[in-house]
Amino acid sequence: MNVLQEEMILPNGVILSNRIAKSAMSENLSNKHHEPTSILINTYKTWANSGAGLLITGNIMIDSRAIGEPRNVVVENRKNITVLKDWAESVKGTNTHLWAQINHPGRQAMEQINSSLKAPSAIALKTGGRKKTTKKIPEVLSESEILEIIEAFANTSIILKEAGFSGIQIHGAHGYLVSQFLSPYTNIRKDKWGGTLENRSRFVVEVYRKIRERVGPNFPVGIKLNSTDFQKGGFSEEESMEVVKILSKEGIDLIEISGGTYEAPAMMGKRKESTIKREAYFMDYIDKVRQITSTPIMLTGGFRTTAVMQDAIASNQLDIIGIARPFAIFPNIGNEIFNESQADFTTKIKKTGVKAIDGMMNIVWYESQIKRIGQGKKTNPKLSGWSVFFNYLCLIIEQKLIRKT
Repeated sequence: MNVLQEEMILPNGVILSNRIAKSAMSENLSNKHHEPTSILINTYKTWANSGAGLLITGNIMIDSRAIGEPRNVVVENRKNITVLKDWAESVKGTNTHLWAQINHPGRQAMEQINSSLKAPSAIALKTGGRKKTTKKIPEVLSESEILEIIEAFANTSIILKEAGFSGIQIHGAHGYLVSQFLSPYTNIRKDKWGGTLENRSRFVVEVYRKIRERVGPNFPVGIKLNSTDFQKGGFSEEESMEVVKILSKEGIDLIEISGGTYEAPAMMGKRKESTIKREAYFMDYIDKVRQITSTPIMLTGGFRTTAVMQDAIASNQLDIIGIARPFAIFPNIGNEIFNESQADFTTKIKKTGVKAIDGMMNIVWYESQIKRIGQGKKTNPKLSGWSVFFNYLCLIIEQKLIRKT
């Protein structure tokens, strides 16, 4: 049997049917009221038959006042429980688990569609490449607001469990709020939520504990965590390994490793030459973290060939292969891997040629491919970058108008 088809038993006893997981990608497929759409649900019905043992949703926002993209799904109450149940049932009849990734963007909330930005410290997000255009300075979260957000993570988790999702993943990477608390670059607080690593990790620990208290011991709870921020003065590899130890001791079920922020987007493929030759972006870190925890490890970023995926599992370097962008082009990828009908799943976006626009194409071009899957269309590797860009602008304008009314 292909080693990638072996079962994976999580610490709480839940069994994943194989070692292939669809990692979270932004789908941007809610309606204008941030409710799941039939297109989004149909996408997951397709992926449910891909052969993967685990599907992790894209960002589900826990607060409608803090939204990362124009069409993010928001779950802050039970108003949409019926459609959430439909989404959870998209994997019905398969051996695939569906976990909901929950998130608060903090300072990475989209400025154009949010009335205010909140973060651990008043440090603005820098965008625009070399020009370093600085975004709006976020407001510093108060103690009471921090506790409210922790409660919101737990509230969203129990709603999603009730809806039928089979697990939760906390988004603790890529510069979003949990990541902002962990990083000394974005967290310069002087209270118990900042300063030492113990204090900076307090937020993620309290989020995990509150979720666990609400969903119980038998419901899988995982986290996506940066190996490092790849920023001077940011969350370091050594600190990341300490947080892995802390969360492992707390009893978390699965740790997915990624890296970078939207100021230093290593998760998009920018990495050291030594790592390029090994295909997987963060394997150097995995080799180290494997020695300090027995918690199952999932690695996402760069896996494109079946041979490298098989070697990573067979050598016990990690437990779960996380695949993201290839799922947007090869929606049957798991079965193709297991049947060895294709050995390489490299993807390449169609760019506009304008650097400022092409920077955002890493996300929105793949969102457009995901939408095609949900519409029952074939994916289109030749899809125009310009059409994708203008469609995205329309969504931003629409949400901006909605917020004003």
